[in-house]
This record gives sequence, structure tokens and C-alpha cells, in this order.
Amino acid sequence: MKILVHDYAGHPFQVDLSRELAARGHQVTHTYFQGDHGPKGRLHRSSCDPVGLSFNGVTLSRPYDKASFVKRRFDDVAYGKAIAKVILSLKPDLVISGNTPTEAQSSVVRASRKSGASFVFWVQDFYSIAVSKLLRRKLGAVGAAIGGYYSFLERGQFVQSDAIVVITDPFAEIAKKWVKTKDKVFTIENWGALDEISPLKKDNDWALRHGLSDTFNFLYSGTLALKHNPQLLIELAKQVKGQANVVVVSQGVGVSELERAKNEQSIDNLILLPLQPFADLPKVLATSDVTVATIEPDAGMFSVPSKVQSYFCAQRAVLLAAPAENLASKVVRKNGAGLVVDPTDKGGFLRCAMQLMKDDALRGGAAERGRKFALNNYDIKRVTDQFEEVFEYAYLARNSRKGTS
Repeated sequence: MKILVHDYAGHPFQVDLSRELAARGHQVTHTYFQGDHGPKGRLHRSSCDPVGLSFNGVTLSRPYDKASFVKRRFDDVAYGKAIAKVILSLKPDLVISGNTPTEAQSSVVRASRKSGASFVFWVQDFYSIAVSKLLRRKLGAVGAAIGGYYSFLERGQFVQSDAIVVITDPFAEIAKKWVKTKDKVFTIENWGALDEISPLKKDNDWALRHGLSDTFNFLYSGTLALKHNPQLLIELAKQVKGQANVVVVSQGVGVSELERAKNEQSIDNLILLPLQPFADLPKVLATSDVTVATIEPDAGMFSVPSKVQSYFCAQRAVLLAAPAENLASKVVRKNGAGLVVDPTDKGGFLRCAMQLMKDDALRGGAAERGRKFALNNYDIKRVTDQFEEVFEYAYLARNSRKGTS
């Protein structure tokens, strides 16, 4: 099958899927947005990659601006048109697209339909719900109306999809209501890049290069966006000053807030570093004693922090501030892979941080249990089996409609 995997962000685990699909004989083009500065996987061919695998990084004529809603909206439309051109040129049998801004995704759906490709919507989060909540807070009734428009678009995309993959069961319930059927909705949880991220020693060359091999380090790695709370990291750094570092390897609008706090409040143990090359990620994660992830209450129902899967692979204890109903919270709690606190409970967050810092046995046990969960659940061959079942369903659904049209 000729497959276009569109992963807007270029995340490591989604690249894993493309490689395994190509290893099974599919002709796979992995397309992503080069202008997005979030964490990236290994988005280039190596000598051991299957011949059927290729990568296509899409660019825009100007830098992508997430800080301005208006500029971002126009950039999203332009990006959607660029991806549509790729689809119409390649004419794949199937397109799977996820983690994509709503208006750009509309172009992906239309181009898939026009080219005759089956379309699978890979729901990493609900963009329309996120935008609606954000705009309602900022603009009131006007924001709610704009949010309604995005909800209308996303619901239409769900209806036009031949199959829908969601990453957690609560997402599935929303999707089934939107499309008024359960047949084409499949749940496949996200996974970590187990073959790429292995547990390493803390005194690795990356840690030595940054002077972090002999200190206790809380580490946050990944995008720090509007749905995250940088203030928790600031408070954590102030709490452990003189005892530990808070290392933030990130990009996003939240980083500017950290920079201001570091300078204005002289928080010298708040170490801010840009996102590192994917090849260094295992060493970055190994530098941590405790890994940190956060997600705001409003985001808990429509987004799952994927960085937690990488933390599990690296065998590091997790400190997670997230709503109880979030999938990441459930997995960390159920498997004893760290400590979870409500994102609004600043005091509880700091208490859990101190508990993990002071209790070696708690920290070590959590790290081992997280790694065990990864080994038991992140088998890319099993995951790809599930996706191939979805692709078969979508391909048959699309072609049965062709036959009746």
C-alpha cells in the first residue's frame, strides 16, 4: 500500500510507525512541518532504513508564529495548502494525519478525497476544543463564536474520515458522538520510541558538557506551550534552590516566562536549554533524577502529554501535574511510575517533588516500574499490527463508497 503519514510535529514515536510500515513492504512517505520547532524524531533516512521509506519536510515562506493567533491562523491555512499539494502529487492509497491545526487538517481531508485516498484521522488532541476554551477566556462571546466555527470544521473532518484513531477511550466517546457511530473509531494509545531511547548513565558526555553530572536534576523536556504551566517549574526551582536544579530543555511560549523569572528573581538553579537533537535525547533524559510533565486542567480532557512515554523509556521517575482523568495520570498512578498531583495544587506538587528528591527507594522503584511498563506496552510490531487493521478497514470503507457512488 502507498501510504502518506502526515505528522505535523514530527514526533519520535510516529516516525517509528512509518519505519515499521515501510519494513513490512509499504511505500511510506512521512511528511511533517519543518517550521514547527517542537521535539522531533529521526526524520532522515539511514543506511538500514527500508527502501520504501522517504521523508518530506514542508516549509512556509516565513517563520511560523505561534504567539499571534491571527498570524498563526493564516500560517495554518498556508500549511494546509502546502500539504494538499504533496497529497495530490503523490496520490497515495491512504493518508493518516494527526496533530494538525484544524484549518490545515481540512485541506488534508479535501486533498485526500480529491486524490481518491482513504483518510484516517489520528486524533492526538482536540484542537477545536482547545481553541474554543482559549478564545472564550480571551475574547468572551466573540471567542466562543470563533471556537464554534473550529468545532464545526473538526466535526466535519471526523464525519468525512474513513476511520478515526484516538489515543484514549475518553477521546473515543467524543468521536463516537460526533460521527454517530462506533464502527470506525479505534483506540490505539501512544507509545514511546523504545528502540531509540534506552536507560543510560547520568554521567554521560551531555551531562558533563552542561555541568549536570554531579547535581540532583529535575528535568522537563519538550514543548512548553499554552496548555502547560511554567509557573509550576518556577516555584519548583525556588523550592529546591541550593539543593537541586530544575533543567528545562524546551521551546514554546512558556520559555519566555521562565527566562523573565530567572532573571528578575535570580533563580540560578533554573537551567534553560533549547531543544536538543533527537540523537542526544537519551542522554538528556539520563541526566535527570526526576522527570517532570505538566498539563493544565482545561487541557486534561483533550490532550495527553506524550513526553511521559519517553520518560518511561529512559527509566526515570515521573513527577506529573495533570488532572486525574488524564490518561498519563492514570498510567503513572496504576503502574507506580511516579507521583501525580492535580495541576492546581501547587503545594502538593512541591511536596511530591521533595518526596521524590529525598526518597531514593521511591524514586528508583518508580523508574524501574515505568521502564517495565514501556517494555510491556511499546512493542512497535504490535502497535503496527493495530494500525494495519485500521488501514484495512479504512481502505475497504473508501472503496465500498466508490462502488456505490
